[in-house]
Amino acid sequence: MGLKLMFIVLGLMFFLTMSIVEAVYFVIYSQVFIILNERNGLYTGDSSVDFHGNPVLKQNTGNWKACPFILGNEGCERLAYYGISTNLVTYLTNKLHQGNVSAARNVTTWQGTCYLTPLIGAILADAYWGRYWTIATFSTIYFIGMCTLTLSASVPALKPAECVGFMCPPASAAQYIVFFLGLYLIALGTGGIKPCVSSFGADQFDDTDPAERVKKGSFFNWFYFSINIGALISSSFLVWIQDNAGWGLGFGIPALFMGLAIVSFFSGTKLYRFQKPGGSPITRMCQVLVASFHKRNVKIPGDSNLLYEVQDKSSAIEGSRKLEHSNELKCLDKAAVISDAELKSGDFSNPWRLCTVTQVEEFKILIRMFPIWATGIVFSAVYAQMSTLFVEQGTMLDTTIGSFRIPPASLSTFDVVSVIFWVPVYDRFIVPMARKVTGNGRGFTEIQRMGIGLFISILCMSAAALVEIKRLELARELDLVHKPEAVPLSILWQIPQYFLLGAAEVFTFIGQLEFFYDQSPDAMRSLCSALSLLTTALGNYLSSFILTIVTYLTTRNGQPGWIPDNLNEGHLDFFFWLLAALSFFNSLLYIVCAKRYRPKKAS
Repeated sequence: MGLKLMFIVLGLMFFLTMSIVEAVYFVIYSQVFIILNERNGLYTGDSSVDFHGNPVLKQNTGNWKACPFILGNEGCERLAYYGISTNLVTYLTNKLHQGNVSAARNVTTWQGTCYLTPLIGAILADAYWGRYWTIATFSTIYFIGMCTLTLSASVPALKPAECVGFMCPPASAAQYIVFFLGLYLIALGTGGIKPCVSSFGADQFDDTDPAERVKKGSFFNWFYFSINIGALISSSFLVWIQDNAGWGLGFGIPALFMGLAIVSFFSGTKLYRFQKPGGSPITRMCQVLVASFHKRNVKIPGDSNLLYEVQDKSSAIEGSRKLEHSNELKCLDKAAVISDAELKSGDFSNPWRLCTVTQVEEFKILIRMFPIWATGIVFSAVYAQMSTLFVEQGTMLDTTIGSFRIPPASLSTFDVVSVIFWVPVYDRFIVPMARKVTGNGRGFTEIQRMGIGLFISILCMSAAALVEIKRLELARELDLVHKPEAVPLSILWQIPQYFLLGAAEVFTFIGQLEFFYDQSPDAMRSLCSALSLLTTALGNYLSSFILTIVTYLTTRNGQPGWIPDNLNEGHLDFFFWLLAALSFFNSLLYIVCAKRYRPKKAS
């Protein structure tokens, strides 16, 4: 019995030993297999992982296999957003019985919030949740907001009674609360989607693979294309539904498409590539500032190799590649200088006293990007004219074609049509031709592409000014100067300025998407995308500021000013020329900044 027990114990020990050996062998083999496949280019080289956190094979994930789900998500989400924003002022005035000023203020405040909340989503994505879970969480919030808004326009108790003659009962406090709760849940939802979807789509292409890097440029083109498809459907079909079939259905259809956006996004989960969040970018920037200030009297070594950097293949920042040292902004390098005390103790663990070269270079990249970012504000101010002064100009033109009347605001459709036209033309024709000249796989660099868009914006403002000059000439010839009447000049003469603005968008806005993704640090891509969106909000504020200053200066001494209530008495053309001039000087400044810009170098 004892001998039998001994053999059983020896057998179990042998089995366990062999199991451990096999397990160790399997781990070693799998790691060697992954390393060999990384060298052979079978695995991604940009630290991306699958849903479970494992390295991913290129042939099974990402690339254009994953992009249709992301583009479908973006197209449906933008259709939902524009389905609300395009005609929102009409709902506020006609259904909630607000005055024109209150309605306009509420719309601009809400739209401004939609472009500020991306900073929240970007920080959460880069620091804690990652882009996938940020999109998933905020999409759900977005959908709840859409459903709340639909209920506020459908349930009789949640919407004000209809007007009787000129008597319009005001909305109750409860009706306002439900409506604005839904509206601002949507604004919060956009904050997690706007800065993350474009970056998450670009994550599906391996930065270390030249072939995939070229395809990434095409992705940004088609990403913007999907945005404008959603905008086109909203500005035509959904606006008609809201005006003719009711607001419950008009808000319900966008809510349905937001649900489809979520379904589309989750459907591609198995195919996605994921980048791990790298911790708070704000904290890392503060650490560089504190460490460099603390070591302000320390001498920077002549050899940059003596600056502190971890010895591992990957950087100390999760999900980020190492960045090569640059010779600009050397004062920040002091944060990476190893002091004598740190050298003696061997303790390099306090990031508030010692930062890696990669961490310092992250901060340098943001500073170098700032001048390029700032030039986008003027372009956004020009873009803001499409929904303001272009529309006001259109109201003073002949809006009839036969028996059909064209709403002046609907001409913005030509901007969307222009984008839809230019994206495939750029991707299929301009890029291959430019590639032969420049030798760049994407045809133009992001810097060149944005510069072309800024130049086209000058032409756009010039075209608007020329139309206005012709309109004012007709007003004088027909003695309409002091009469607030439209002149017999077809509104279709505005098409060139809208078409040029669409072309400028394709170059500048898509160029910005590429630039802020490619040039941003790996662990700050969502934040940089949010900063690029911030130029839209600041551009609107700049437009309002310029308009206020111009009005103040040109209405002194009883003068009607450039932009009076009766545009026939004013000089809207002068304002358009002013914006053209600002765009010209902004382009010159951009050229100077672009020549001085040094791209990031990742190892």
